[in-house]
Amino acid sequence: MLARQRPARPGPTALLLVVLLAAVARASWIILMPLRPSSPELRQAARTALHFFNYRTASPSTLRNLKDVLNGSAVIMKGEKEIKVAFSVESHRTKNLQLGTCSAQVGFKEHKPVPTVNINCTLLPDQKEREQEDYKLYEQIKQLETPPFETMIPDKFGNMDPSLQPLWELAMIGNSFVMWEKTTVTSYYYVQQITNIKKRITPDDFIALHYKVLLHEFKSQEIISCQVHLVWHPEKPSKTQYHCQDSGTQENGSGHGEGSGEHSL
Repeated sequence: MLARQRPARPGPTALLLVVLLAAVARASWIILMPLRPSSPELRQAARTALHFFNYRTASPSTLRNLKDVLNGSAVIMKGEKEIKVAFSVESHRTKNLQLGTCSAQVGFKEHKPVPTVNINCTLLPDQKEREQEDYKLYEQIKQLETPPFETMIPDKFGNMDPSLQPLWELAMIGNSFVMWEKTTVTSYYYVQQITNIKKRITPDDFIALHYKVLLHEFKSQEIISCQVHLVWHPEKPSKTQYHCQDSGTQENGSGHGEGSGEHSL
């Protein structure tokens, strides 16, 4: 009776071939695309990165706007798109005042919200100077009387009372968080207006700001209403929570923030 032979184990060369074939199969899903500065994909990535940057910095006095896209590329994988982009930025307060450049890597997953962002910027303001400006704005907002509930910033004609500018700048921290979380590879948002503002100072000296923001979704031209609750102090981490009434997949969110506690209005 013949002895039953076990199948031979694959040698090191065969195993290496299997690994290489698997890598080739995975690589077949990857496409590298250089993009022109005018490409919508690069502007989308730059806007997304700035929303993230403005929220994480949480400095109303040094908000940044997108100026020009400089260059970039996209890596397209199965169900994912990763975009590298370099762009210049300008001051939100003083238009045409250039504040250096940023480079970012933004990851979009199919049509899902909350893109991943890794961003670095040049010409960051001196930390002490930034803290002084934010603290000045903090004191202005603390002393500012809460506007009537029906007040719209800006108003229906696009005008903004200068006394309400500090509230608008602070709200942009929360708005940046909402827009970053709701952005997908094809949808992006602009702030149209804030209204229904409530403001109070918490026992631990945070400014608690609750308001309604109207966001304009560019592709669908839909106006989305979100209730935003922002708790902010210039020397401590901030926190943002929101709820939007729309058909999107991201209806609720909350930001980071040690020490902000459970503050309500």
